[in-house]
Amino acid sequence: MSAPRIHLEIQSRGDRHYGIFRSTYRVGAKVRHTTHGRVAGIALPQLRLMQAALRDDVTPRGSAEALQILNSREHGASAALFQLAKDIGLDRLLYSRSDPWVRSALAMIIGRLIYSGSKLSLSQLKPRSTLWEVCGIEGVVDVDTHCYEPMDRLLERQEAIQRTLAGKHLKGGQLVLYDLTSSYFEGEYVDSDLVTFGYNRDGKKGHEQVVIGLLCNAEGCPIGTEVFRGNTKDSTTAMAQVRKLRDDYGLEQIIWVGDRGTITQANAALINSTEDLHSISALTHPEIVKLLDRKVLQAELFDDKNIVEVLDPEDPTKRYCLCRNPVTTQRESKTRRRLLDCTQAGLEKIAQSPRRAKDEVIGARVGKLLARYKVGKFVTWSVTEGKLQWSFDEAAIAAEQVFDGCYVIRADVPKELMAATELVLTYKSLSLVEQAFRNLKTVSLEMRPVYHKTDDRIRSHVFICVLAYYLQWHLTQRLKPLFESDGKGKNRQWTIQNVLETLKGIRRERVKINNVEIEITTQPDADQQRILDLLKTTP
Repeated sequence: MSAPRIHLEIQSRGDRHYGIFRSTYRVGAKVRHTTHGRVAGIALPQLRLMQAALRDDVTPRGSAEALQILNSREHGASAALFQLAKDIGLDRLLYSRSDPWVRSALAMIIGRLIYSGSKLSLSQLKPRSTLWEVCGIEGVVDVDTHCYEPMDRLLERQEAIQRTLAGKHLKGGQLVLYDLTSSYFEGEYVDSDLVTFGYNRDGKKGHEQVVIGLLCNAEGCPIGTEVFRGNTKDSTTAMAQVRKLRDDYGLEQIIWVGDRGTITQANAALINSTEDLHSISALTHPEIVKLLDRKVLQAELFDDKNIVEVLDPEDPTKRYCLCRNPVTTQRESKTRRRLLDCTQAGLEKIAQSPRRAKDEVIGARVGKLLARYKVGKFVTWSVTEGKLQWSFDEAAIAAEQVFDGCYVIRADVPKELMAATELVLTYKSLSLVEQAFRNLKTVSLEMRPVYHKTDDRIRSHVFICVLAYYLQWHLTQRLKPLFESDGKGKNRQWTIQNVLETLKGIRRERVKINNVEIEITTQPDADQQRILDLLKTTP
């Protein structure tokens, strides 16, 4: 009789696998088997690893050949954001059923936050990331099937999705923040009616663009977006958005907050004439001057520390909150002085030029200089017989300097709803929309460059970016303890980008142990685990 040898025999029943422990020995010329037990509920790779461990040809422990990493893919960020998206109901927000296009759209939204780039590059990530698998997309990822077609379906659902977002984050109607930005394009867009030349907020002259409007609630959570033609004026978009909230989304008692460009006097009058609809904005410089001429405002009322409220005697529903920012005061004074110095240097150079020139030529040079530095209202000048005479209007400069750092918040919100201090703070909350634009365009989501050439695909791309920011907004809310406990200045560690890079360190790896291949997920370190705990997710 030979010595018994224990081994693991793997058997399958359908897609289920189990192992049977047996010992084999020889009695004379016959081979005998004894069954010792059974193991189930373990994946096939783990069963094979156990099987290899019982073989005689197992590589000794500690040998370099015992473990090989065959493939390593990003997993932590994709898995965490997918679970967060499920937790906040983003998948159900896209559509009530988990159709294939919904899973693909979710992958594009999460992918925009982690990877950005083109849809083609995103579709080719499978060898390097588990994103598509985490979102439920098995097999080969095709850019047409899994990106472009879901983009079209998502655009069809945009109004329904935004209506749900408004109902969720603007319950009963409340504060609405609205602002616009532009996004420039490179290349030719002959098939687009949206992409055209207009006022570019990024200072990119010579580039066509689109204008993007964004609606947020009081906390800066995005609830809706719309893409406009590149030459659209800000003021022409506001009332359409107001009507959409009232008529399409069924919201009441809206307080509409917009900047000077979106809520003009005409728009404010229309809003004020509508029941349960109010507005908060700021006055332009010419509007402030008109109120000063009417003696509604006085320069001495502006204060660095206190907010002074004034009612319009012709319309007591109009409230004006007078403010002065000392930091802005110093900046505006310094800027004006620099522009005046540059203008003075330029004018002296023209006046002292040894070249003889006609009066028209000298006048053109002066006009070009004043247009460059935009301080022509402070300069008195004339050209006679080729000689330039000029001087600064010191009285005009002094009068202008009085209002450095001054701004006026205009509102028709009743006092019982908002005090003056709250009105000012509410207007300042427009910075949350500006923050959203920074993230959408540059910081994390990188909306540009836009690779799509048709209007519907451009609209869908922008909508995907906004939904990605919606996911990032929730991510930021859950990570507040992490950011609040962070250091300052050079000791600051955590940003959204650093959080995502830290989570990317959790890898899904295919390893080979003793000639058996298995897939494992790396264990989170202390920082990764803290982030996962705050997000209430697992790798």
